Amino acid sequence: MSNSTFDVIVIGAGPGGYIAAIRAAQLGLSVACIDAWRNAAGGPAPGGTCTNVGCIPSKALLQSSELFEQAGHGFKAHGIGVQGLTMDVAAMQARRAAVVRQNNEGILYLFKKNKVSFFHGNGRLAGGSAEAGWQVAVAGKDGEQTLTGNQVIVATGSVPRSLPGVEFDEDRVLSNDGALALAAAPKTLGVIGAGVIGLELGSVWRRLGAQVTLLEAMPDFLAAADAQVAKEAFKQFTRQGLDIQLGAKIGAVQLGKSGVTVEWTDAKGQAQTLKVERLIVSVGRKPNTAGLGLEAVGLALDERGFIPVDADCRTALPGIWAIGDVVRGPMLAHKAEEEGVAVAERIAGQKPHVDFNTVPWVIYTHPEIAWVGQTEQALKAAGRAYKAGSFPFMANGRARALGDTTGFVKVLADASSDEILGVHIIGPMASELIAEAAVAMEFKAAAEDIARICHAHPTLSEALKEAALGVDNRTLNF
Repeated sequence: MSNSTFDVIVIGAGPGGYIAAIRAAQLGLSVACIDAWRNAAGGPAPGGTCTNVGCIPSKALLQSSELFEQAGHGFKAHGIGVQGLTMDVAAMQARRAAVVRQNNEGILYLFKKNKVSFFHGNGRLAGGSAEAGWQVAVAGKDGEQTLTGNQVIVATGSVPRSLPGVEFDEDRVLSNDGALALAAAPKTLGVIGAGVIGLELGSVWRRLGAQVTLLEAMPDFLAAADAQVAKEAFKQFTRQGLDIQLGAKIGAVQLGKSGVTVEWTDAKGQAQTLKVERLIVSVGRKPNTAGLGLEAVGLALDERGFIPVDADCRTALPGIWAIGDVVRGPMLAHKAEEEGVAVAERIAGQKPHVDFNTVPWVIYTHPEIAWVGQTEQALKAAGRAYKAGSFPFMANGRARALGDTTGFVKVLADASSDEILGVHIIGPMASELIAEAAVAMEFKAAAEDIARICHAHPTLSEALKEAALGVDNRTLNF
């Protein structure tokens, strides 16, 4: 093959795309990966939204702001005195940028290590066929070139959804991109949408001094989470100082020289006005398909703007696949990764499987929230008989030693077979603890299995063991 013809071409180097490219290369296929993200110097910045303006930088800011809050409010209980506490936001942002850059460079290194040909530019489908190969045009700084691939994987991710008539200027009206790059904490910050992004970014700037108001259209808080977890989360977040208004109907949004004014109606139907210096709009994301050239190959989008695929991520055209945020299913980086691996292996003739029911969800607030599988309300709605066991972190020795006893672990299991149907955690390191539950569910484990496994003492993971014991009403420490 020439250097412009490949077994596989991946459009997009986000979590799904770069992982798909690497896995395909590991399987002996010639692979090209195209990505248009640029760093401040104009160079390549692979990793997609997740690495550049999503998962990674938000976690960097969450960590910095959490340390600041701990120094100001939590260290005293440990006997640590802090005087003259300050926050250098410029230094915090420089650290965030360095973390992002390290991840960008890591992906470029992995491409080189695995012999993936990387093309920096905008990729679009330009024609071809399953028999002759699919053509992909790459528009970079040196002009346009055309590659040919026997198989094409579309992994272009998603972009933030704006409010109708209110576009992002990343100065007063912010997407996640602008919200991550603020040079200072505003005195007042509005957030439209109290989902994952709104809660995480709202938490960052609240910790650094902003008065934060979240306007959520849904009448229920965190409706996707277990209702008991959502109730505890609402209590903790409001106690911290987040003003969360549910059932909010957004009206006119006006931009002024000094900020933004939002006209909205509360859950009781009363007209309200919110005036803030900055407004974060986090009302969801939409598939990133603009300029992808789908019309050139005759591939249509569905009514929601996604690329239609089957259960194996095949599109209607042989040899063209799509994964991650651009297709159905949860918009999660790790879901995209699993699909990327699976598609690469299917192209190589293997038969992998991805189970969406064991894809974990995480919100990296404080306390952290994580879950996998079914919620209690979903099981009730389905009429499935189940048993529940829970255990509070206030009864966990390691949590007491950490000084972080907020929240609990809940295990849901089938009433007759004891198979684990869902695990829900709110509390310290929930993002890490949920992995054990996901492993157990992948192996169709029973609650009794986790209950019988020896967990190190003292650890936070003992709370999961105790919750599993609670399914049979035999917790040992509560």
